Amino acid sequence: MIPVPKAGIFISFREYITLDAAQKEVYVELMKQKLIFSIAVILASSACNLTTTSVPLGTESSTGTAFTVTDTFTIPAPSVTQTASVPPTDSFTETPAPSETPSPLPSNTPVPTVESLKATVTADLLSCRYGPGPDYLYLFAFRATANIKLIGRVDATNWDWVLVENSPTKCWVKASFLDVAGDIQSLPVVYPGTAKLPITPYYPPSGVLNAERDNTTNKITVSWVDVPVSLGDYEDDSMQTYIIETWRCQDGQLIFDPLATRQAFIIFVDEPGCSEPSHGRVWVQEKHGYAGPAEIPWPEYE
Repeated sequence: MIPVPKAGIFISFREYITLDAAQKEVYVELMKQKLIFSIAVILASSACNLTTTSVPLGTESSTGTAFTVTDTFTIPAPSVTQTASVPPTDSFTETPAPSETPSPLPSNTPVPTVESLKATVTADLLSCRYGPGPDYLYLFAFRATANIKLIGRVDATNWDWVLVENSPTKCWVKASFLDVAGDIQSLPVVYPGTAKLPITPYYPPSGVLNAERDNTTNKITVSWVDVPVSLGDYEDDSMQTYIIETWRCQDGQLIFDPLATRQAFIIFVDEPGCSEPSHGRVWVQEKHGYAGPAEIPWPEYE
């Protein structure tokens, strides 16, 4: 008979099957005790290694490529109730301006007006245009990290294009690609008003022919006199020859929405429910400037 091995000594399967039932029971019990002891040792060792770690805390540059150590913070040992989170990152591209959609409607809390705000360009190239939107004529582009001064905004709280003080010609940029020292809603309203579009001497203004409302769909159709623009007076192949500036009602708020087309008509939605009246106008656009505007006789609800 093979004697029962001592605790901690393993035997082969061939030796194990030669044991009688009592010996097998003793051997299994010894292996259980050894397994429990091994697990306890591993857990004790892991607990000793769970120490806090100091990680450098840095600040990222506006371009996202430089990182400077400024301080340290301590990460505590993890617990079963902690979950990790990853902060979002922002990327900026603007070559030329991106397509435009109305921004979320703000609250009705008034913001005190300031004369100007300082800002830094965060896009690689940021278009500065003659008018407050991506379809107006292009003037030039600011490079990343350029420091600029903002001096005005559009008469609408949904629109984030702002006027830049630039000599000799002021121009408009999209605030989403700026690091602004303040709230752009605190800028004075300059458009329409003191900020003007350059007027072309080469083309006449159009005239609105008709403006009709569909009370079922809230769609408005506006048509005007066609003013053909010579191909030589296109800024580029993508230039639109008409800019239709609308202040229309959406979700109970009057929003600014500049539309662009090469056709002599356009369709858009104007909802009921705003305390201020909707209105709009049509500009003819060519590379030397603008002709107009032709005011739209806004159709009333029936």
